[in-house]
Amino acid sequence: MSTKNRRSMVGYRSKMTVNGGGPLQGIKVVELGVWIAGPAAALILSDWGADVVKIEPRTGDPNRSFKYIFGGEPDTNPVFELDNRGKRGISADISTDDGRQVVLDLIAEADVFISNLRPGALRRAGLDSETILKQFPRLVYGHITGYGHEGPDAERAAYDLAAYWARTGIAHSLSIPGAGLPIQRGGMGDHATGVALAGAISAALVHRERTGEGQLVTTSLMRQGLYTLGFDLNLKLDWGRVAPIAQRATSPNPMANSYRTADDRYLWLVGVSSDRHWPPLARALGIDHLIDDERFNSEKGRFKNAAELISLLDEVFATLTLKQCEDAFSKEPDVFWAPVNSVDDVVEDPQFRPSGAVVDVPERDGSGTREMLATPADFWGTPWKPRRVAPDIGEHTVEVLKELGYDDDRITSLIESGAVSTWKE
Repeated sequence: MSTKNRRSMVGYRSKMTVNGGGPLQGIKVVELGVWIAGPAAALILSDWGADVVKIEPRTGDPNRSFKYIFGGEPDTNPVFELDNRGKRGISADISTDDGRQVVLDLIAEADVFISNLRPGALRRAGLDSETILKQFPRLVYGHITGYGHEGPDAERAAYDLAAYWARTGIAHSLSIPGAGLPIQRGGMGDHATGVALAGAISAALVHRERTGEGQLVTTSLMRQGLYTLGFDLNLKLDWGRVAPIAQRATSPNPMANSYRTADDRYLWLVGVSSDRHWPPLARALGIDHLIDDERFNSEKGRFKNAAELISLLDEVFATLTLKQCEDAFSKEPDVFWAPVNSVDDVVEDPQFRPSGAVVDVPERDGSGTREMLATPADFWGTPWKPRRVAPDIGEHTVEVLKELGYDDDRITSLIESGAVSTWKE
């Protein structure tokens, strides 16, 4: 794209941002989700413009408890906020007839229902897909499970650490022999699975607009994990081969490896086309006399002598700071690389904010905004804006029930019976 066209697109985007709303404005979503995966899918639809009503029990989504693992009584809850901002919240007891009826009345007005409760729990509540889609055939019913809807573990409880990380082969494939297993960071598989469901729901909404038909849309933590490791698994399915677990010192391509700098930083070279990337790397590092060295002047040679070249590059990088490497690489555009950032480094990275990764979320009382991480997609013609921080338990119960046509007496009766709960400041 030409510079002129890039500038015109930036201008176009900035003008359109004034309108806001997102492409799913007018779509109503009901979420009966816990922890991360289901709420993450609903968050993405909310960011894209949908009106999302989150249903919680009186005790709240268990994800709310995460804030206490860091100690004390913090005023904010960044882990919960990440996947629940922008939603309205009601509290309903789905084990009661009245509470269940509230949920059904919400679904009757909705375009989408999202849950990541186990299939058995939904059946016991009368909220399983078969029952609900018979009543509401235009509904898009999105469901995330641990292991899928069929097979011996269809009802098995799961978190992403088990179903996405451990069981799919990801943890094993990233392990270093003799050094134990890597530990997954919180919510990695949940967030990836939430993105997958949000995309699938959007496709189902397009189908419904064309045909008038709703449908069940599913994914699972295991399914997403298997796709994440698709490079390895498809190699196994097609060729019957297993890619070896890479060890840094003997990696077959020294151009695609990590290196430690003099100031105890790390960087990754990503020269996957090593014939292209070797000469500029050698020039940048001041070892251009090795470009035509018979040990390293071909991909085959570098593969054969990988350990020797990695050791040599280790020695060179050990004499340079990360900043010196950055300066040297800036003169050679065909050196592809990235710093290995800590979380502290990430938020100071000059590309962090320009990437669109941070949004200003309005506080509940309108007193200002709070910085939060954005969901990972933008719409240049129908851009979205964050609406509000996450709801407290039952914060919008009365508001939502009134929108459904419940009168004051009925709402009071539901509150007194415990079928629904309201937010107490």
